[in-house]
This record gives sequence, C-alpha cells and structure tokens, in this order.
Amino acid sequence: MLTGLLGGSFNPAHGGHRSISLFALDALDLDEIWWLVSPGNPLKANAKDMASHKARLASAKKMARRAPIRATAIEAQMGTRYSIDTLRKLVRRYPNRRFIWIMGADNVANFTRWRRWRDIARLMPIAVIARPGYDSHAVAGPAMAWLRRYVRRPDQRLYWTMWSTPALVFLRFRPDPRSATAVRQANPYWYRDFDDRRVIDGVTHKVLY
Repeated sequence: MLTGLLGGSFNPAHGGHRSISLFALDALDLDEIWWLVSPGNPLKANAKDMASHKARLASAKKMARRAPIRATAIEAQMGTRYSIDTLRKLVRRYPNRRFIWIMGADNVANFTRWRRWRDIARLMPIAVIARPGYDSHAVAGPAMAWLRRYVRRPDQRLYWTMWSTPALVFLRFRPDPRSATAVRQANPYWYRDFDDRRVIDGVTHKVLY
C-alpha cells in the first residue's frame, strides 16, 4: 500500500487540506493518505485558539468523507510528540506499506526547527506541496541548503518508491488560498459542531470519543 502522510493540527480541517491531498494522491499514484491529527504541535504549544483534539479529529474525519483519506489520532495512541518518533513507529508497525511524507512549502521554510529534521528526510521521501506566499521562503530557507542536493525532478515523482533517501520532490498545482486561520475568523466557535459527535479512528478503527 502506497501511503502519503500529512501531519498537522487540522484546527479545523478544511477544503484546502482535502484539495492538496487529492492532488498528491494523483500526482504520486498513492493508494491513500493518512491525516495525522496532532494531539499537540510543539511549535504551536502556546496557541490560544487551538481546539480540542476531539473537535479537530472530528473535523478531519468529516472533511475526508468519500475520499481515500484516513483521519487518524494514531500519534496520540502511540504516545509520540515529535514527527520523527511518530514516523519511525509507523514504519515499524506497518512494514507492508511504503510511506511518503507530505508537507507544505511553509513547513520547509521552518523545517530546521523540527526535532531531528534530517533524520525525517533520511527515513522516507518527502513531497513538498506549493503554498502561495511560502515557496520563495522555502527555497531560500536553511533546510534547503542541505536538502537541495537531494531534490528530484517532478517528472520522476511516480518512481518515489525506488528512491534512496534523502529524496525531495516539489509538486506544483493551482494555488488554494483556503486556510484554517480564515475558517476560525469566520466561525470562532466552529468546534461546537463536534461536541456530541462520536469519533472513530480512521486507521486503527478504535472508538476514541
């Protein structure tokens, strides 16, 4: 099973997440994508408008409906806090899957702030999705000074399972201006829609809430 991994707060999940994921599914010929709904992003530890994990996971499950996208709280179930620990455990737990890490260009711009970010690049291929306003920062960022030598051409993207790591590919598609910030500004109490919702994990199928 060829599986893309997209991590984030999903505060809340929105159409931009879905659009990016459907694009990546096609561009990389994936079987499915897992949305790793973080129990707490270390880089957003002081965010005052962060909704509960239940609300964020429930919003992700709703947005992923009728698509090969699985919203999961597996990070919380495994007890991992940092992406490198989560990815290592996933690789061990699911040996019959081939994973590729999917991230927005905004995350590449601050990738050096992630714990053991080079080890993430060594663990599995990375696909970077263009995001309006961040592309130039990502290319000029300190992480790219190290990653640049491992960039693959976009026309090689369908062969990612044969790449040795580190390996990075940039994927371009039409800009999508939607953001979680805009959703929260339009509806600050969006999370109330999920207060009474039963939530089952999309990957482990455990009843979580």
